[in-house]
Amino acid sequence: MKQDWMKKGFKRRLVGVLLTTALLGLSVVGCGASKEDTITIGGKNFTEQNILIYMMEDLIIDKTKLKVVTKPNLGGSLIVSQALDRGDLDIYAEYTGTALTVHLKEAPMTDPDAVYQKVKQEYETQKKITWLKPFGFNNTYTLAMTKAQAEKYGIKTFSDLVKQAPNMNLVCEPEFLERQDGYKGLQAAYGLNFKTAKSMDIGLSYDAVRTGKADVNDSFATDGRIAAFNLISLIDDKHFFPPYYAAPIVRDDTLKKHPEIADALNLLAGKLTDEEMQKLNAKVDVDKNDPKAVASEWLKAQGLIK
Repeated sequence: MKQDWMKKGFKRRLVGVLLTTALLGLSVVGCGASKEDTITIGGKNFTEQNILIYMMEDLIIDKTKLKVVTKPNLGGSLIVSQALDRGDLDIYAEYTGTALTVHLKEAPMTDPDAVYQKVKQEYETQKKITWLKPFGFNNTYTLAMTKAQAEKYGIKTFSDLVKQAPNMNLVCEPEFLERQDGYKGLQAAYGLNFKTAKSMDIGLSYDAVRTGKADVNDSFATDGRIAAFNLISLIDDKHFFPPYYAAPIVRDDTLKKHPEIADALNLLAGKLTDEEMQKLNAKVDVDKNDPKAVASEWLKAQGLIK
């Protein structure tokens, strides 16, 4: 009798284990199927990237049946690029000049169309990543300082700055200090050498220049704080910086499964001018609006989403 009871108990436990395993299997399959319909969009750690993330999210949700997970403020260019390469992300917004000089390690080029075609071709060949159509704006690097100080020293161009730089302090994002299309490249191209060059969060660097704690900061042409803080962008008179046109880049395997993503995101092609992007950035950085709300309001105003 005891052996019969033990056999029956074993059978019940065995059936329980099999049922549990089967349910877990179904759960795993279910999660996998759900994940197949979920797109992950990431971005770098500054305002413009956040706005673009939420624009892309809203468009994909509005125009497709896909779900979207957003991962803003992941870090610098290399961190986000590697996340896309690994498949941790499906999409992010990259800049043509950054792709050319930082990720592909090619020499700078000045023609915007040539740069776009070059990175588009190389990314497809080397990385199996597709560049969709550019948003329209060119967020090139620049150097900014207060109008008052620029007028005091007669500085309008990078070449003008060379004479005064040894007596001035530069503050810039950490990445700018190391990139060849950053401070190192400027030193080689212009002979531009500051008294000190310190890394600082981009937001804090604008405050440092505005309040006189620093003289110059690296800046982005579409940053709304330039005008709001009464700063000026100096002219890159030797055309050192390549064009930095922003565009969505998407893993090929993601596009193969969901080609409707391209149709949705290409609705943004050519829609954002430098001035328009600067205004949107200012709404977040100066007026302290939520980037997700700024993105949604702009898309609705353009008739791109309901």
